[in-house]
Amino acid sequence: MSGSPDEEKLEELRQQKMEQLQDRAESQQSEASQEAAQQQAEAQKNALLRQHLTDDARKRLNTVKMSKPQFGEQVERQVVSLARSGRIQGQIDDDKMKQLLKELKPDSQSFDIQRR
Repeated sequence: MSGSPDEEKLEELRQQKMEQLQDRAESQQSEASQEAAQQQAEAQKNALLRQHLTDDARKRLNTVKMSKPQFGEQVERQVVSLARSGRIQGQIDDDKMKQLLKELKPDSQSFDIQRR
């Protein structure tokens, strides 16, 4: 008779372990699908940028992203939204990129320090 409760406990533990493994597998699948969707969106963005930016404009944008990542991402989003809405005729060259960067550049604050 003492063997029966132990077997029940053992079966209960096996069931809990199986549920944990299933939960873990489901979470890994959802993470993988989210990552795949993110990679696909990034690839689409890069394809749009390649299509609508000249090599020089792309180099300038990459330089901006290296020095100011958040501002570079903002410019990329702007170019992608312009491309998707159809407001870009032809390609954006280096001069147009400079103009776009000036328009999107946040107002820099100047500080006047006076010593007495």
